[in-house]
Amino acid sequence: MNNIIERTYQDFSEIIKKSTQIVIVGHQNPDGDCLGSTTGLKMYIKENYRDKKVDIILPNHFPEYLKFLDLENEVIVFENNEDIVKTLFNKADLLICMDLNKPSRTDSLEEFVNNYKGYKILIDHHIEPAPFTDLIISSVNTSSTCELTYWLLKKISDKQLTENILKPLFTGLITDTNNFSNSVFPSTFLMASEIIDTGLETEEIQSNVWSSYSQDRMRLMGEMLLNKMIIFNDLGASIMILDKETQDRFNFNKGDSEGFVNLPLNIRGVKISALITEDKDYFRVSLRSKKNISVNDLSKQYFNGGGHERAAGGRLFIPINEILPYFENSVRAFLKNNGTAFER
Repeated sequence: MNNIIERTYQDFSEIIKKSTQIVIVGHQNPDGDCLGSTTGLKMYIKENYRDKKVDIILPNHFPEYLKFLDLENEVIVFENNEDIVKTLFNKADLLICMDLNKPSRTDSLEEFVNNYKGYKILIDHHIEPAPFTDLIISSVNTSSTCELTYWLLKKISDKQLTENILKPLFTGLITDTNNFSNSVFPSTFLMASEIIDTGLETEEIQSNVWSSYSQDRMRLMGEMLLNKMIIFNDLGASIMILDKETQDRFNFNKGDSEGFVNLPLNIRGVKISALITEDKDYFRVSLRSKKNISVNDLSKQYFNGGGHERAAGGRLFIPINEILPYFENSVRAFLKNNGTAFER
């Protein structure tokens, strides 16, 4: 694969060989791509370098539906294990950051990442990776960090990747592409084809990801579409606000809203979709778009965030009653400034 030059993957392989204690870090609110890429890489190192100690540290908990990737409870969550995390960072001689393009995306782990004095590697597919590591393995022309990791491991491995490695990598592939409906490249389908050809039970993974929701989650989705979705027809934009009251009413768990932001894009004329989720001290913003609309730019300019051209995130620090007018005015100004017109 042309996205990873020979020198880069050789460097990566040599650095792994020289290390003894490795810490792998993912981003806050870990999704399928984050957990899949970190666990996939960990399994590869464990299977191919028996003398290495490898730990995965995440800022907070991952969604329950991804539990099948960590049945042994090996992933360390910082918010529950602060002292353990401090010890691991002090002992590690290699830090690998995955599925994030800047330290701030690790949230509570940012200080640890910035202050770490050992060798640092970044493996990521987001645009504009910050130069905070010694080695950067990055490509925006891959669907996911799991895809990038797959091609990287294939380049440095002299044998077929095992089920324990392919399972999490395939999980990240299907979740970050919304089951191959966006952010796909020829290499994305090639990876899927190669994995299926190995005999991996991909249907079981699909079932774990897409068919294991709770009743509360399904009813919450209906509530969001029926009573929370607002469409600005003249802007081709949709917004849903998932407030605390609604979260409590439907026993909301982290990950229950996965995919909600994509749903309004199935409506004719909707080109921008936003899901605003109330958190402790702010509102989380998820943005998706169609065609040539850059929600990465939209998020950077108005929502304190960024991401991909058609999938981005951010945060708002305003009262809930100000979100609707702020969203409308922001999208209107953004479209006007960028000269974007809609066909209906």
